[in-house]
Amino acid sequence: MTDLHSKKTLIIGGSRGIGAAIVRRFVQDGAHVAFTYSGSHDAAQALSADTGATAIRSDAADRQQVVDVVAQQGPLDILVVNAGVAMIGDPLTFEADAVDRMIDINVRAPYHAAVEAARTMADGGRIIVIGSVNGDAVPFAGAAAYAMTKSALQGMARGLARDLGERGITVNIIQPGPVDTDMNPADGEIAGMVMPFMAIKRYGKATEIAGMAAYLAGAEASYITGAMHTIDGGFGA
Repeated sequence: MTDLHSKKTLIIGGSRGIGAAIVRRFVQDGAHVAFTYSGSHDAAQALSADTGATAIRSDAADRQQVVDVVAQQGPLDILVVNAGVAMIGDPLTFEADAVDRMIDINVRAPYHAAVEAARTMADGGRIIVIGSVNGDAVPFAGAAAYAMTKSALQGMARGLARDLGERGITVNIIQPGPVDTDMNPADGEIAGMVMPFMAIKRYGKATEIAGMAAYLAGAEASYITGAMHTIDGGFGA
């Protein structure tokens, strides 16, 4: 267990799945946690009641809402951006609005959240963004737009690591492979597509991603920045 005692933390996209697991882990490790949600009101309220974390309704697709919630919760010690959407389809028929929405949530939201947090974040702060192994590897058709958004996070992290390094603020990307959540269950349709690519023949657990996030937020990770941390069971090996 990492020691995040009294660290002021905002998790963008924390009501379900990986985000909820990160909320629970950070609370367990002693952080003061607030998290945002958009459509999952009941899940957010239940998580808040169970953990004591503060639930805040905010739409990650709306840049101003993202900036406002970060500013209102700051100054932060830790920012985790987990909000993301995944849509798969033939690029020749994929709706342009769907592509733009993925860019808004998967790229613009993390960038603007990180920059806003950095304005007031104390030296030695942590910025962690949940990306995807598809930023590195796309072994199936239909994921061009999604993979584009996740690979963009790599450049963002490397650039911001340079910009914020003198203040000791670290910027890291966690790149999960298939993880068992309600959006991508281990017994769902996508499982049959991805399992042949797995070295470890199972889906990951949300708690395993949360453990990586807690490590990167802790004192032992103060020299790690601008890096991609893949946790994928060998999906991209």
